[in-house]
Amino acid sequence: TVFCHGRIVKVPEGPLIRVEETEVVIPCNVSQYGGPSEQNFDWEFLTNLGQDSKFVHILSTWDPWFMSPEYQDRVNRGEITLRRKSNSAVEFVIGNIRPTDQGIYRCTTPSTDSVVQGNYNDVVEVKVIADGLTVTGSNFYSLSTWNVSEGDTFLLRCSASTNSTEHTHLQVSWEFKSNRVWQEILSLTHEGKFQTGSEYSDRYISGDVRLDAMANDIYSLSLSQALPTDEGAYRCRVSEWVKGADGSWQKIQEKTADIVNLVVKPTSLEVFITRSNISVMERESLELTCNITTDRSGIFQTEITWYFNESPDGTMAEAQVLLNADRDLVISDSTFISPSHVDRNNYNLLMRDVGIEHSGYYYCQAALWVPQHNGSWHKVAEKISVPVTVEVVTLEPNYFVFLNASKTPLFAEDPTELECRIMEVQNTETNVRFTVSWYYRMPTRSDEVVEYELLATMDADWTLVLGEKSKQRAQNGEIIFSKPKVDIFRLRIQWTSETDRGEYYCVISSWSRQRNNSWIKIKDVASMPVSILWPTQDYTLTVEAVKLKPFFMAGHTFEMTCKVSSQNIKTPRYSVLITAMKSLSDRTRSNGTTRIISLNQDSVVRREDWTDQDRVDGVVLEKIQENEFRYRMYQTQISDAGLYRCEVTAWSPGGGGRWRKAVDGFSNPIQIDFQTSGQYKCQFRKQFGKYLFIKLVPEFFQVFVLRHSLLFHSIFSVLASVAINMYSYPISDKVIQNEVTICIALNL
Repeated sequence: TVFCHGRIVKVPEGPLIRVEETEVVIPCNVSQYGGPSEQNFDWEFLTNLGQDSKFVHILSTWDPWFMSPEYQDRVNRGEITLRRKSNSAVEFVIGNIRPTDQGIYRCTTPSTDSVVQGNYNDVVEVKVIADGLTVTGSNFYSLSTWNVSEGDTFLLRCSASTNSTEHTHLQVSWEFKSNRVWQEILSLTHEGKFQTGSEYSDRYISGDVRLDAMANDIYSLSLSQALPTDEGAYRCRVSEWVKGADGSWQKIQEKTADIVNLVVKPTSLEVFITRSNISVMERESLELTCNITTDRSGIFQTEITWYFNESPDGTMAEAQVLLNADRDLVISDSTFISPSHVDRNNYNLLMRDVGIEHSGYYYCQAALWVPQHNGSWHKVAEKISVPVTVEVVTLEPNYFVFLNASKTPLFAEDPTELECRIMEVQNTETNVRFTVSWYYRMPTRSDEVVEYELLATMDADWTLVLGEKSKQRAQNGEIIFSKPKVDIFRLRIQWTSETDRGEYYCVISSWSRQRNNSWIKIKDVASMPVSILWPTQDYTLTVEAVKLKPFFMAGHTFEMTCKVSSQNIKTPRYSVLITAMKSLSDRTRSNGTTRIISLNQDSVVRREDWTDQDRVDGVVLEKIQENEFRYRMYQTQISDAGLYRCEVTAWSPGGGGRWRKAVDGFSNPIQIDFQTSGQYKCQFRKQFGKYLFIKLVPEFFQVFVLRHSLLFHSIFSVLASVAINMYSYPISDKVIQNEVTICIALNL
């Protein structure tokens, strides 16, 4: 593509002023050119524009032989390089410029245009000046590490000057490093403006961070109210800037000076409560004193906060703020709580008319605040005391608890009823309430340790909370918790199961009503355990299968009965499943057993894996009497051969009208075996037109060969209408054709 204005090659407007032994980067780009998108560049140097001067070749992006010999070593060392920035732009870099590098630099692009048009090179002058910048730390710091106290003010100094022959400006920046990264604190730019780092904006606005230009080229950094986060290394960074021909500022060099490593010593603060393990009677007053000691001097104020927690392991987020006394006002959550200030080191807390709910753990937290330049206050230290234990003693009611089994089961599924009774109550007031908790554990050996499990517990407002063991059964109405009288709590299991065997006990809790109408538990009394056990024997189940017809042929009805007897099962009912174990080719289960038909404990019949579509109703299972069942299979076939059993499950009535499985039993096997003679069994293989091809298979069956010259509708119509001759074929694997020939293997 050729542009009407032609090619434009551009380098920065000069002169470019650079400091000796610094890096120089001169960009060059081309635009509005034709030909390939990636353009090449040649760089040349001229000491001056005199009449006899010639440009010396330095580097080319495309011609390896372009370079003049005098630049060979510097290019090989990487001191002079070309960096391609894009297809149409490069940067010429001198890593360590020398005074002899001062002169004219020309960037040229070889033509790829179809028409030569525009400029194909551009030149820029580079001036090299001596390094006149000096940056040092002030002699004020004789040690590399300086210690200050938290909240103090510290002052850092840096000396920066230049004797450059050019008109340059300096930019002074103070920087801080606590980890590995330096961050800007505050700068005085080359344009005379203040510039703050992102972390120091607020402190600069408040006046806690200042940068001042002092006499003798000194630049000071002042930080008020030193923080622990101010601990680290400080340095002064100075950069020298010159204004270019285009009016923009260019940084020509930069130097740093390490000033000091600052260590901020935290303000020491110790806080403790003067009393410990305090016991006070209910309705009396509680007084606590918080003592503080600090190495802080000068102006500061103390903020005191009192906390309360019911548990020694509770977090401060969970603690209740009783009172907060800061510099200006006092905030309390109760009119019964008030502070008093004894002196600068002691602060009292007074709680009047304490109750049981005030028993627990008390903390005192102190914070020290110092004033800042802008009138605000800064917190320099904070600490919390070790908690002290306060026990509010009340007059406990006296009583004991008796647990009685009013109903015990004789068998599983019988009801169980336990009564927990409060007896001989003394020293109770009208504001005392009783609740119950129920516990259970399974039967154990004498050397075995098993924990009790919570069945249910009652809150002070008589809300029942169920345990995991009883939750579902209680929701189903199988377990009932009740309070029939003021002094009696009852637990009833509607249908006791084997898992309910074990020990039970109850706990009666007494609660006291507080001023805020809340309830505080004051005492727990447990009953002696009661055992719920009944004589048990193992369930037994016997199933006997009998074949009613000892000898029969294929096509006849197979019939067998199963009689069931059981022991130690309460009012049992039985479910029956008929199964058959057949040859490997006729198994529907991986264990070789076929499930045929079943009858459940409610006498509902279901066909299981019976899939013979020609004999959909070919199997029947019926209940003759409560413990006897009969199985029939009509029109038996050779494929029905196998071992038949009755699988019986005994069920006993469970809670809520459900059935509970007791035990499984299996009958003796009954075999169906078709007696045969002969040498072959015929299998129908293929029907083609009016011919039926038959393959003889050696399985020692007697074979009847039926011959007929007409097409037939079924095997049975042919068998009924054609004379039959009996043949025994001693030939294996023979195919008979040309006549309609049917081999029927009969079990005799």
